Amino acid sequence: MVDPAADALSLPEDWPAHPDLSLSLNRMGSFDWDLDTGLMHMDEVALDVFQTDPAEYDGRPESLGRRVPPSESVRLDGMVAQALKNGSSHYGAYFRIRTREGGLRWTHTQGFIRRDANGRPHRIIGIVRDATQELAESTTRLEVDAERRRQTSVVESTTAALAHARTVQDVIDVLKDSQGLEHLGATSVVMGLLEAGRIHLVADGPEDSFVPGTRYTRVDEEYPMSEVVRTLAPRFIESPEDFATSYPVLWPHITHLGITSAAYLPLIAQARPIGAMGLLYSDKNGFTPDERNVLVALGSSIAQSLQRAMLFEQEHDLAEGLQQAMLPRRIPEIPGAQVAVRYRAARLGRDVGGDWYDVIPLPGGRVGAVIGDVQGHDTHAAAVMGQLRIVLRAYAAEGHTPATVMARASVFLRDLDTDRFATCTYMEVDLATGVVQAVRAGHVDPLLRDADGSCRRVPVQGALPLGLSAEFGALDYPVSVIELDPGQTLVLYTDGLVEQPGSDLDEGMQWLTALVRNGPADLQNLADLLCDVVDERGGDDDVAILLLRRRGGYTPQSGGRLQQHVAQNDPEALRSARHMIHAAVRAWGGRERADEIQLAADELVTNALLHTDGGAIVTLRMLTGPERRLRVEVEDRSSALPRRRDTGAEGVSGRGLLLVDQLADVWGVESRGGGKCVWCEFALPERFGDGGGARRDPGTAGRRRSGTWQPREG
Repeated sequence: MVDPAADALSLPEDWPAHPDLSLSLNRMGSFDWDLDTGLMHMDEVALDVFQTDPAEYDGRPESLGRRVPPSESVRLDGMVAQALKNGSSHYGAYFRIRTREGGLRWTHTQGFIRRDANGRPHRIIGIVRDATQELAESTTRLEVDAERRRQTSVVESTTAALAHARTVQDVIDVLKDSQGLEHLGATSVVMGLLEAGRIHLVADGPEDSFVPGTRYTRVDEEYPMSEVVRTLAPRFIESPEDFATSYPVLWPHITHLGITSAAYLPLIAQARPIGAMGLLYSDKNGFTPDERNVLVALGSSIAQSLQRAMLFEQEHDLAEGLQQAMLPRRIPEIPGAQVAVRYRAARLGRDVGGDWYDVIPLPGGRVGAVIGDVQGHDTHAAAVMGQLRIVLRAYAAEGHTPATVMARASVFLRDLDTDRFATCTYMEVDLATGVVQAVRAGHVDPLLRDADGSCRRVPVQGALPLGLSAEFGALDYPVSVIELDPGQTLVLYTDGLVEQPGSDLDEGMQWLTALVRNGPADLQNLADLLCDVVDERGGDDDVAILLLRRRGGYTPQSGGRLQQHVAQNDPEALRSARHMIHAAVRAWGGRERADEIQLAADELVTNALLHTDGGAIVTLRMLTGPERRLRVEVEDRSSALPRRRDTGAEGVSGRGLLLVDQLADVWGVESRGGGKCVWCEFALPERFGDGGGARRDPGTAGRRRSGTWQPREG
C-alpha cells in the first residue's frame, strides 16, 4: 500500500528502485549456481567485477579460474565445500582476483545455500562485489587503531619508566634514553623548570645545540617555553616557517639543526606550572589531533613525575641537612692520629636516619672514637641521635671508663621516654701506647687494617644495645683491649655498609674486608671509596664511617692515662686488664720494670676482688714532674683499709701487700667517697736519658716499716 502523503509528492516513475538497480549502482553483481548441472549464471555486474567479457563466459565456474590465483582458488573452494558439508546455509569470504593489468584486487562473495527436503544442497544464490575500497578503508582504520595503540603504549611505557625516577636528573635521563620518544619520532628534548619567575633550562637537545643566553630566561620573553608557561596551553609549531615567524629571536640559532616542527608543552602539577618541555622533530610536518592528545597526556605524566622528583630532592636535602647538623661540625686535629669520617644518607628513602660518628679528644694523649645507629629512619631518630651523641661525649670527657660511658648513655636513652634503642661502639685509644679499650653495644664488629694493607675483623665483646641494657638491668659492658700499632687503622662503620638484600652479615663483612684490603692506602681516599660504593649500590639505610690511624713517634706532652673496670667473677676482664698493663708499660718505656709493675698491679687487683664486694677499677697513669713515674691505682667500694702483715712459713695469704711494698717505690691508700683507692708508683727511665732514673725517697708518700704501714700526711 502506498502512503497517501507520499502519493501527494511527485515521485519518480521507477520508485521504488528494482533490486537489480540497487545492486548495480553499488557495484554488486549476482550469481545463481546450479550444483546439479554445475552451471553458474552471472549477471553483467558480476562479470565486470571479475573483469570478464560476457562473450567469454560459458556459464561454468572453471572459466573464471584464470582470474583467481591458484592459492586463492584452493582456499575459496575449500571454504565452499566445508559449508556444503556441515549443513551451513550461508558462507562469505574475501579473496583476491587478478586484473587485466596483472595486478591483484580484493573481492567479496556471499552465498546462500538452498537444500532439498533431504538436506542435500542443490543451488547457491549469491553476490560478488569489488571490496578494494572497503578493505582500503578498513586497513586505514586498522592502521589508525594500531597507531593509537602504539602511541598509547608510548605514553604507558614512558609513564612506567618515570615511576622509577626519583630525581630530576632521573626524569631527564628517562626522556632522553627511553625508546618512547624514538617511537614518537622526536629528534631531541628540551626542558626548563620554573624558578623564581625564570625558566631554568635543565635539559637541551643534541650536543652543541645550546643557545647562549637561554640557560635562564624570563617568563615574559618571546621563547616557546616562556609562552606555554604564561598561557598554560601547548604550542604546536608545524613548519620551519611557523617557527621562524613566531620566534625570530630563537630560530636563527637552531636553523642548523634541521628542525621541521616542534611541540612545546606546559608542565602543570596541582594546577600550577612547574616548567615546560619541548619535543623537536627533524622529519615531521604538522600534528594530527590524536598526536596532540598523546603529547598532552605525556606532558601531564612528565609533570607529575617532575613534581614528585623535586619534592623528593627537597625532602632528601632537608633530611640530609638535618642529619649533618646533628653530626659534629668538624673533626678536631688529633696529635698522633689521622682521622677520616663520612656520612651518606639512604638513596632510596627520604627520611633522615640515626647514624652518627664522633671523635672526642681526651686528656693524656687519648682519643675517644664513637660510631652508632639509633633505630628508625625519621626526624625522631635524628633527634634521639643528637642527644645521645652529646651525652656520650660529655660522659667520656668527664673521665669515665668506656664501660661506664656506655652504661650511663644506656640509662640516659631509657630515661628519654622513647621507644628507640641504639647500637654503638665506643673506643678509647691511647695514642702513646696504642692501647685501645673497646666497648660494643649490639653494634657490628670493627675492622683492623695493618700497615701492609692486610685487613681482618676484630671480635669485640658485646652487650645489649643502649636503652635495652638499662631496661633489662644488664649494664655491665665488657671491655676488650686491642693493641694498635703505628700505621694500623681502625675501621668503624654502621650496618648499612655491610647489610645487603639477599646476603647475610658474614658475607657483607667478608666483602667489606676485601674492599678495605684492596683499597687505597691514603685514609681520605679509602673513605671516599667506601662512600662511592654506597652511592653506587643505593639502599634504604644510612651509612656512617670513621677511620682512625695511629701515627708513629707520638709522645704526649702530659702523662697518659688508661683505665679498666674488672667485675667480680669475670676472668675475661681480668685478662684484659693485664693485657692493658702489659701494653702500657711497654709503650711508656718501662720494659726494665715491667715484671715488677705487672706483678704489683695484679696483686692489688686480686686483693680488691677477694676482700671486697663488687668489682675494681684499674687506672694507669704517667705522672708529670722532674722524673717519669708510673702510677697504678686500684679502686673498690670498700672503706676498710688494707693491712700489711707478716705471714708465717705455712701461711697461704697476706703476702700481696708485702710484694707491693717490696716492688714499688712507694704505695699508699686514699679514701674516695664510699670506697678507697690503693696505689703504687714506679720510677721509669727517661726516654732519651742514659740512666734508669733515680728512685724517689719513699718517705714522701708511705713510709716502709717492718710489719706496719703508715699513710702519708695530708
